[in-house]
Amino acid sequence: MSTVKSGLATRSDSHLFPDPSRVLAQLFVPGLELVLDRESRATGVLARLLALPEETVITTLAALSERFTKRHRDFNSILWENYNRVMHRVSSDTILTLERQLLIGATFTKEFSVESAALFNPSVVPHPDQSGLEAGSVRFVLSLRAVGEGHISSVEFRTGVVGPDNNLQLDNHGEFLEAGHYGPAIHERQLFQDKLAEAGNDKESSSFLMRQFPAHFDNDMLETALSELVDQSDTRRGGVRFKELARRIAACNYEVEFDETSLLSERILWPHSPSESHGIEDARFVQFINDDGSKVYYATYTAFDGEQVAPNLIETVDFQHFKIGQLSGPAAKNKGMAIFPRKINGRFFALSRWDRENNAIATSADGRVWGTPTTLHVPEQPWELIQLGNSGSPIETEAGWLVITHGVGPMREYALGALLLDIDDPNKIIGSLDEPLMRPEEGERDGYVPNVLYSCGAMAFGDQLLLPYGISDSSIGFAFVDVPKLLERLTGAQAHPRSNKTAVDLNL
Repeated sequence: MSTVKSGLATRSDSHLFPDPSRVLAQLFVPGLELVLDRESRATGVLARLLALPEETVITTLAALSERFTKRHRDFNSILWENYNRVMHRVSSDTILTLERQLLIGATFTKEFSVESAALFNPSVVPHPDQSGLEAGSVRFVLSLRAVGEGHISSVEFRTGVVGPDNNLQLDNHGEFLEAGHYGPAIHERQLFQDKLAEAGNDKESSSFLMRQFPAHFDNDMLETALSELVDQSDTRRGGVRFKELARRIAACNYEVEFDETSLLSERILWPHSPSESHGIEDARFVQFINDDGSKVYYATYTAFDGEQVAPNLIETVDFQHFKIGQLSGPAAKNKGMAIFPRKINGRFFALSRWDRENNAIATSADGRVWGTPTTLHVPEQPWELIQLGNSGSPIETEAGWLVITHGVGPMREYALGALLLDIDDPNKIIGSLDEPLMRPEEGERDGYVPNVLYSCGAMAFGDQLLLPYGISDSSIGFAFVDVPKLLERLTGAQAHPRSNKTAVDLNL
């Protein structure tokens, strides 16, 4: 591996590029493939399938199996699952051979190339398993934003090892992709109530519903309470609409489980809930240390439903089982939340860009409900005049919280900067860079969105940062940052002594 030095950052020659051969098998219903389509053509398609001679069914299925079996771990299971999802349209007295059932499943299946458009905006954290490594090396998990047909974004993973002398080794990704098995979440009453309030809905109905629940409840309890509410429709108007809203909130909180035999790089977090129907974007993973020393991984990401965006939360301890849910409160708005890696004075802290322009800080008692943020960092330099944001969770150092930022300047160029915050009071800025830490080099300017250099999170190892970054929303590069030199720049005479006073004044 060779490296090219540029300022405080040392670029690696390792890159990741989109691979259109990485495909998911998904349900396909003819007539519903386009956004504006409203009527399924499944009945007519099934009629033609049922009319095929059995010999044609057998030969067609054999040809399909030969072409597609090697692209999916268990091809027949996928076909069988999708057959079962449409079999309600087949008369119950119709007797079908297994081959015809599987061919029906294949007809209602499609492949989706998750990286066909782009692969970018990575974050990196230490892997849960650090066994068997040489001294000074760290095994890592890299999260990636993959974009496919229709600009649908999902979250993929890669693994690798980084070690002394900036030695970076990326593992080969697996042969297949899997979206896991989805299940309902256990709901938190306070968060659920807050989401109802944010929707500005019927307070009386909301109060009635919440009184039926303990601190945590499941979907069965929700349905029972909603039925009681609708039964009182004579005195509670709007019950049907309220019921739909409550179900939508419930659907936006779910869990995903992957087979333990699959590689981490074969697992993909695919949009599942109504709030993320058009994509899961820009996950910012952080290894969070609990008060008892145990570790959990959190990631905030942008859920996009085609009209609105909102930060949601991913939680996992092993990257096999994931809990995914909503956030609430004033700070949980727009894009770009990033959670600090531990509590400070007994509270969760997070960076927020709730106003779309400035870096702000918010706190929470539980990591789900976030209060009103305080503006921290406003655009001042030419390369950040349009807006600011973070590029991942803060990194704890002896000198303070190191924050990699991004700024947008003329020609909508995205560049990376850096801030240093007080370790005990992150609302205090110790120093920041006058010039970008990194900006797009000539060979990085062209892509799906030109002139963008962007990251969703770096990882410390030894006295270095491994800083993965998206290149013009198309591919991924890697850089190394010398932490002592960066801290010296941030705390020394070359640091820009930003004042929080300007930020406070702008809030008045």
